[in-house]
Amino acid sequence: MTVKVALVVLFAWGLASTAHAQAPAEFYKGKTIQLLVGFGPGGEDDVWARTIAKHIGNHIPGNPGMVPVHAPGSGGLLVVNRLYNAAPKDGSVVGMINRGIPFEPLLGGQGTQFDAQKINYLGSPGRDTTVCAARKDAPVQTVQDLFSKELTLGGTGSGADTAIYPEFLAALLGMKMKVVKGYKGSHEIHLAMERNEVQGICLAYDSLLRGNLARQGQINILLQAAIEPDPRIKDVPLGLQQARAGEERAALELFFARASMGRPFVAPAEVPPERVAVLRTAFQAMLRDPAFLDDANKQRLNVVAITGEQQAALIADAYRTPPAIVQRTIKALGRGG
Repeated sequence: MTVKVALVVLFAWGLASTAHAQAPAEFYKGKTIQLLVGFGPGGEDDVWARTIAKHIGNHIPGNPGMVPVHAPGSGGLLVVNRLYNAAPKDGSVVGMINRGIPFEPLLGGQGTQFDAQKINYLGSPGRDTTVCAARKDAPVQTVQDLFSKELTLGGTGSGADTAIYPEFLAALLGMKMKVVKGYKGSHEIHLAMERNEVQGICLAYDSLLRGNLARQGQINILLQAAIEPDPRIKDVPLGLQQARAGEERAALELFFARASMGRPFVAPAEVPPERVAVLRTAFQAMLRDPAFLDDANKQRLNVVAITGEQQAALIADAYRTPPAIVQRTIKALGRGG
């Protein structure tokens, strides 16, 4: 290599290193971070997204803005695929997805184009228990009724709570749940329940409470899909209590592990580590900010901080599940063996 060529190579390497080493405050100053929201407007996730977009920039060096962009589809599957494969990998685009999406590659979900263990998890503002509920005038009034009477529920797509929970419980435990898919989000399913197009829904408890029927006391909560009971609804039976054998219980525990993910905020896999660290730190600082907490309280948002590190550890643990239990879970999901 000649001296001239060597100098050109060193100069180019220096430019690349300088760009990569750009201080977070310098990088984010004057920028607007795009928040891809894997849900339609009007639901609980929409409220969370708008509230976080309003506050998080105050805790990121350089004080960038953040703008939510709704990209509904399969509970965030389209968002995470886009983040992993097409979005800028510089920390300028992040996403909010359904907590079940990172489990989809493990559990044979269709359309997954990402490695869940390489995604950068930024944290969650809350942890909510998924429940299955029905109109009070539906034939199904209790969890026991689900074994003898059919309940029609509204759903979106693969990976979303509204679809995957009832289908899984029906296949694993024999509950008579029929899912009508195609709704864009929980808000549309709430409206469908009001019109009596469908009779039930499975989704996060806080999201359920935002529906008109729930506010009017016209909903029966049939079960909570959790490993531990939610203290707010501890009189509602756990889905785990319906397991008839050890393998069924283990499959339920793997499936219900997603509840501990909360409402995941994620970044592409290749974002520089120092920017991931900045975003994670900012997320947790925001969740302690009195201004944010006051805003969240006014909107009836239940703040429970979950760190990105906790989410990453949970996913790593799930992907170490014994193959026999994974296959039993996949079978219950109707995804082959």
